[in-house]
Amino acid sequence: MLIGEVARRSGVSARMLRHYESLGLVRPSGRTGSGYREYSGEDIRRIFHIESLRSLGLSLREIGRALDDPSFTPSALVDDLIRQTRERIAAETELLTRLRRIDAADPAGWEGVLQVVSLLQALGSKSAQARQRAALSSADEAPVPVEALVEAVLSEREPNVAGALRWALARSGDRGAALLSKGLGSPAAAVRERAVQSLAEMPGGEAAAHLRDALANPDIVVRRYAALALGARGEADAVPMLIDMIVEGRNDTDAADALSVLASDTATADQIATRLVDHLAHDTTQAPARGRLTQALAGIPGTRASRALVELSHDEDRAVALTAAYLLQLRDAR
Repeated sequence: MLIGEVARRSGVSARMLRHYESLGLVRPSGRTGSGYREYSGEDIRRIFHIESLRSLGLSLREIGRALDDPSFTPSALVDDLIRQTRERIAAETELLTRLRRIDAADPAGWEGVLQVVSLLQALGSKSAQARQRAALSSADEAPVPVEALVEAVLSEREPNVAGALRWALARSGDRGAALLSKGLGSPAAAVRERAVQSLAEMPGGEAAAHLRDALANPDIVVRRYAALALGARGEADAVPMLIDMIVEGRNDTDAADALSVLASDTATADQIATRLVDHLAHDTTQAPARGRLTQALAGIPGTRASRALVELSHDEDRAVALTAAYLLQLRDAR
């Protein structure tokens, strides 16, 4: 079969067939009487083998080795191709993400583009100081896309940098809160904790809604952070979790402070006092927890809390009774 017919049937141009021949990849088995290249069936099969290997991303040099080297191990080359392909995909994905973030920043001109690129590079710097400067300058220079700030804060381990990133995110509005909420479902506990901490510092109803949802998160640490943040915002949904924290002795002082904030509302104060008393009356509540619950009543105004302290001043647990009596004296003094 002559070169023109081979090119037509294989889809490989005559020029490429000549190039293959120059590299020694495939040589026509014969020549016609007029000196034209003539390819045998075996030659054509080799051409198809070459094209198949090219479709996998092999270079022509690798193809030559694969076809001619008896010691060649296909699996090793395929493994290497997989690695190279993954690296290429990762690089292209990173580039695409960066381009999307620049587009989201909507820079007015090339100077704005360069500023965004500079800030994005600084957020990914190995230097904590550079990352912190980028976070703090994001509001004054070219705006950093919210997605970049969220990604940075969810991966940041340096406390000072994390604080600067949370500050920057707090200025980003509801978009930042929505993106952070996705971090609450991360398989990594550290990421979940960073997400809820960041949401806790974000103003607005969107962040509060995600914090309320976080009260049902499977991660107890997330639930505690959410309860403390909601308590500080005056959200009564946090009361059950805050009382559980006091019982368990986990951030109990902060939880009691949050309850006292919530108790500024008279109706809520009575509800909190009732819940605290119910826990105190529970047979399974241990002595240390009863002491903490009694102390928590100190920050709850109203007659319900006062009556509870009067009853507790006669409690069988001497520590509880003394604590309640002391708190009553303080109430009387006020």
